[in-house]
Amino acid sequence: MTERAQNAIERTAHQFTVGPSHLRWENDCLTIQIDERVPLLGNKVQGSIKVFPEQLFKQVVTLDDQGKHRWGPIAPSARVEVSFTNPSLQWQGNAYFDSNEGDEAISKPFSEWDWSRAHLKDGSTAVIYDVRQKNGLERVIASKFNLDGSIESFSPPERVLLRKTGWGIHRNMRSEADGNTPTVSLLNTFEDTPFYARSMLKSKLLGEDVISMHETLNVKRLESKIVQFMLPWRMPRNPTRLF
Repeated sequence: MTERAQNAIERTAHQFTVGPSHLRWENDCLTIQIDERVPLLGNKVQGSIKVFPEQLFKQVVTLDDQGKHRWGPIAPSARVEVSFTNPSLQWQGNAYFDSNEGDEAISKPFSEWDWSRAHLKDGSTAVIYDVRQKNGLERVIASKFNLDGSIESFSPPERVLLRKTGWGIHRNMRSEADGNTPTVSLLNTFEDTPFYARSMLKSKLLGEDVISMHETLNVKRLESKIVQFMLPWRMPRNPTRLF
């Protein structure tokens, strides 16, 4: 992921271009064409990701009290096909596709959040956004996205504290009780950074045992000077369309 300047970005009704990479809609498929390089090492990262939504949603939800940050679950349930030439990599499976946008930096209103999504037995997807703001208030969004296009809100279960990440970040998951005590099992951590973690968890939600993709964002860590110094080495900043 390379951050680029405005002159390296174009948008039409069907395609969004960022440098040499782009996203485009073709019938009912979103094709993401990636043409990048690995930071520092310079190795090519080239390939395509095809996302086939099972249902599209137009819902937009505000994440903060001022309404300056918005989340849109475009395709909570989808199928994905990944095909890369560099490195040689092919696989397919379940997918999730959403959008986040804001009128200011996320460091302004938020202190941290936990987010999770789980596929349910009926084919629907349950999403929980557990947001803590710097003003001390919380916003918890718990929604079930059905295959017929309907959306149902549900009461989020109790917050369960998980063990810290390798970088010492606290993370939480909302899970129903299995017996007397809500339990969550950490299955894997895919991304562990000083301010962000992405994990796979096993928990109980809406009466089902579910496997959830989960993320934790710690904004205080993101704001720290050392992390801000480190970010360009992980996410290069290139003002051109070139590699």
